[in-house]
Amino acid sequence: MASNRKEKIISCLKALQTSISEIQAIAVVSVDGLAIASILPEGVEEDRVAAMSAAMLSLGDRISAELGRGFLEQVHIKGEKGYVVLCAIGEDAVLTVMASEQAKLGLIFLEMRRASEDLKKILDEK
Repeated sequence: MASNRKEKIISCLKALQTSISEIQAIAVVSVDGLAIASILPEGVEEDRVAAMSAAMLSLGDRISAELGRGFLEQVHIKGEKGYVVLCAIGEDAVLTVMASEQAKLGLIFLEMRRASEDLKKILDEK
């Protein structure tokens, strides 16, 4: 991936992270489980986040298709310490956000949808 494209992706991720203070980590990964770009706290392995994000999106996509729910838009997981939200970026990538338990999900969904549209344009650049 061109350095300029990666810089644009990181810039988009930083804008998303600064727009919602409860976002603790963020990553863009390929549907194959390869990290494209991320902003992760120390101790969080990029490769692990990438692999789990791709697996979760794949499973969510299969469930959505099998149960007649149409194209998968997002998956969210709630744990006692916060949320993990995954959003498809077209058919080739996934936006993953980890947020604290105080996060307002509606705002996160809205901002992730906006960011995924911007990220798709960046990823589609030739």
